[in-house]
Amino acid sequence: MQRKALSVRCWALGLSLMTMPLLSTAATPSTNAPAAKAPATAPAAAPDAPALDFGDSSSSVITTKAWQALNAKDYASAIGYTKKCIELYKTQALAMQATLKEPAPKETASSLWALNDVGTCYFIQGKALDDQGDKKGAIEAYKFLVDNLSFCQCWDPQGWFWPPAEGARKRLAELQFDSQ
Repeated sequence: MQRKALSVRCWALGLSLMTMPLLSTAATPSTNAPAAKAPATAPAAAPDAPALDFGDSSSSVITTKAWQALNAKDYASAIGYTKKCIELYKTQALAMQATLKEPAPKETASSLWALNDVGTCYFIQGKALDDQGDKKGAIEAYKFLVDNLSFCQCWDPQGWFWPPAEGARKRLAELQFDSQ
C-alpha cells in the first residue's frame, strides 16, 4: 500500500513552529481489512454535509483522509471520516488497548493498527471540534482518547511514532482549565 505524506502542524507536541508529516499506522492491507464492507461513499446526512469517499474502508485510508481534511480545514469531512473509522474499528481498538500495559515498542507498534488509527481519529476529531470552537465536543473526544486508547501511536514517515494521547492530555488540561 502506497501512502502519501501529509504535512500537519503538530501543536500537540509543542512544536507549533515546525511542520511534520504524519500518517496512520496500519501495517498492511491484509492485516487491516475492514470488519464489514462499508459503502465506498457515504450518503449526505444533511444538505450541507459532504459526501465522503472511504476508499477501501480500511482504517489507514480513512485516517489518512481525516488528516487531509483536517489539514485543509475541512472540518465537516474530518469529523465524518473520524466517525466512520471509529464506527468500524473501535471495538478492535479497545481490545488491542486491553492487551497492553504500556505503549508497544516501535518494532511491533504497527501491528496495533486499529488502536493506532482509531486513537489518532479521536485526536483528529478533538482537534477539528476544538478549531471550530466546540470545546465540549473536543473535551469528549480528547477524554475518550486519554482514558481508553492511551497507548495508541501515530506513525511519522521520518521514522518514529508519536503518542496522540499525550497531545490530547495537554490540550484537555488547557480546555478544562479554560472552562472553569
